[in-house]
Amino acid sequence: MSQSLQTSLLWDGCAARRGEIASVVLAMTGDGLVIEVDAPFHDDPAPGAAIGPSWKLWEHEVVEVFVAAATAPVYVEVELGPHGHHLVLRLEGIRKDVARCLPLDFSATIDGMRWRGRAVVPAGWLPPGAPSSWRVNATAIHGRGDARRFLTAARLMAPAPDFHRPDEFLASRL
Repeated sequence: MSQSLQTSLLWDGCAARRGEIASVVLAMTGDGLVIEVDAPFHDDPAPGAAIGPSWKLWEHEVVEVFVAAATAPVYVEVELGPHGHHLVLRLEGIRKDVARCLPLDFSATIDGMRWRGRAVVPAGWLPPGAPSSWRVNATAIHGRGDARRFLTAARLMAPAPDFHRPDEFLASRL
């Protein structure tokens, strides 16, 4: 089974511009959760860190995937950047990371005005419960300063951009 997500909304529920929407496909395999990204490339500056786990990747152009347990505030945040940087956080409670900067099998390529990436999140890092019981969301962030844009697949009820709202994620179809 797989599930497709589109970051077609802004954080406040307004429609995103058609040319900035990222597509994310999630699929469970024997290796874990495969995440495939197809997104516009906005040519924001790359992080200054070496390719690989990069703290504060959310401050750059990034696509994020959140996978949460059905009943407990346990979730994984996977951030993927067009230049090959990534960040994986395991959280137990809202923004309470218990593991960060986990190494990840991730590759990304930029082709003109689009970038594509593929990551495999090991099963042991994922929340408890059957994949069909999880809640998921995909987000995309790009731009700088006042032009920064925060897109999401799930409508989130927040007064400001806040993607750490697992109760509002979409039901998993994995």
